Amino acid sequence: MQADQPFGSLPASFRHEQTQLLAAGITTWKALMALEETQLSRVIKGQATARNLKRLRGMAALVCELDLAAADAALLLHAGLGTVGALAASDPQTIVRQTGRLERQLNSGRPPVVDLATAHRWIELARNRQLKN
Repeated sequence: MQADQPFGSLPASFRHEQTQLLAAGITTWKALMALEETQLSRVIKGQATARNLKRLRGMAALVCELDLAAADAALLLHAGLGTVGALAASDPQTIVRQTGRLERQLNSGRPPVVDLATAHRWIELARNRQLKN
């Protein structure tokens, strides 16, 4: 399961946050997801920002609750589908459109990562997760 795995090397845009998280002893996605607002505010030091830490916590929720790869969680988060609820309420075409738009804006030059089957699988995972809660 991804949740107990160390989050390893995060994208460069989160380098300051990663330094602060590691200094606070937070090394796994599960520990990051479990951070309360008060704990989160204590981690903010130096150039780390609350905004980026909250984004990372959102990624951690997708990684832990849906067992997604960190890269997939980041893609969904930045495409505007950063919660289990948002994913569960979406439809496959919307997910493909939003993630494809993001990849085009980033000018990645690679073929789209998300197809309809993948989007459908993610939606089912999110809906099943909501039923368990």
